[in-house]
Amino acid sequence: MIDPSADALVEVRSVRFGYRDRTVLDDVSFSIPRGKVTALMGATGGGKTTTLRLIGGQLRAQHGQVLFAGQDIGAMDQAQLYAARRRMGMLFQFGALFTDLSVFENVAFPLREHTRLPEELIRDIVLMKLDSVGLRGARDLMPAEISGGMNRRVALARAIALDPDLVLYDEPFSGLDPIALGTAARLIRDLNEALGLTSLIVSHEIPETFRISDQVIILANGRVAAQGTPDEVRQSEDPMVIQFVSGARDGPVRFHYPGPSVEEDFDGVRP
Repeated sequence: MIDPSADALVEVRSVRFGYRDRTVLDDVSFSIPRGKVTALMGATGGGKTTTLRLIGGQLRAQHGQVLFAGQDIGAMDQAQLYAARRRMGMLFQFGALFTDLSVFENVAFPLREHTRLPEELIRDIVLMKLDSVGLRGARDLMPAEISGGMNRRVALARAIALDPDLVLYDEPFSGLDPIALGTAARLIRDLNEALGLTSLIVSHEIPETFRISDQVIILANGRVAAQGTPDEVRQSEDPMVIQFVSGARDGPVRFHYPGPSVEEDFDGVRP
């Protein structure tokens, strides 16, 4: 098992967070090591996207700390938070490209927003980023003119435009066909190694995500149910982890939403 705390870029320390009376994260702690690909997984509603928002500073922990490069995200003022965010890239679910901007303009957007680089240099950077995802030739196309897989690759080029330390991926494989999915997964791994990135992937796509990840963290019932290498997580004896990894219908996560018994419901409607 890797030691994620040895050189952690992100540390989540005893974090609690909930919405009204519903606890989403309950005393959650884990670390994301620099230069590695970490997968954050678990059943729907388990707190994965909430964790991404805590790391990005969209939400603040109600208890505990979320540290980025040793600094507490929750204690930052607006200027400090924006500076930290410039060191993060985000690939949103389904890409979230600006539909009225070309592929080139989408990737150029963060460079124009956050730097004062001359247009000649911005052009060179955009073409290099697009080339790294295999889409330099598509630079003049509009988002409506490219496939879903290409859309995701353009979004990845935009996410790495500012050479971030950390890239956050929210369901990067959703809706992709097997070829596009395999291409996207391999690209995430290759770019992580080539650019020295640190990657955090929220995904339900177990085979490909396990294949490219150094570390897997599974959240269940507001806590960390398993953490380790993909092989270590596969060997977990936790019933929740076993059900999630195997995709079994029966287990701690029930098929039926809690409610009255069938007998009670049907007896209640009889005259």
